[in-house]
Amino acid sequence: MTVAAETAGISRVTWHRLEKGEFGVAWGSLLAAAEVLGMQLHLGIGKAVGDSEESAVLVLLEDALPLHIRLTDYPGLRRLAWQVGEAVDTLSPREAFGLYTRNARHLDLDELSPGEQLLLRALRDVFGEATADV
Repeated sequence: MTVAAETAGISRVTWHRLEKGEFGVAWGSLLAAAEVLGMQLHLGIGKAVGDSEESAVLVLLEDALPLHIRLTDYPGLRRLAWQVGEAVDTLSPREAFGLYTRNARHLDLDELSPGEQLLLRALRDVFGEATADV
């Protein structure tokens, strides 16, 4: 536990609080711990399904937005991100949306994979319709 907490850049106490599921732990700590454990967390729009609050289950919709967008997973975005170089392999959702909207004229939406089209739709849902082209 100590090594994992140090690798995540958080205290052992914070790591313990995360393990216990305590409220009030910063999102940054949760994300750092998840990364150390090799997990990916996704932000998504969800809906509660169930008869009562106790039995409700949060169901993520198909267009969940990842917290880190890997350029290797989205070839269209990789082409638009040529200026960041090979050293950068992930972007934040806001950075990806900015690239898509600023460079929409260079993008053929019909050539995007279904996964990349879902990503683009999720980015639009979160950040709004910046242009009519994207």
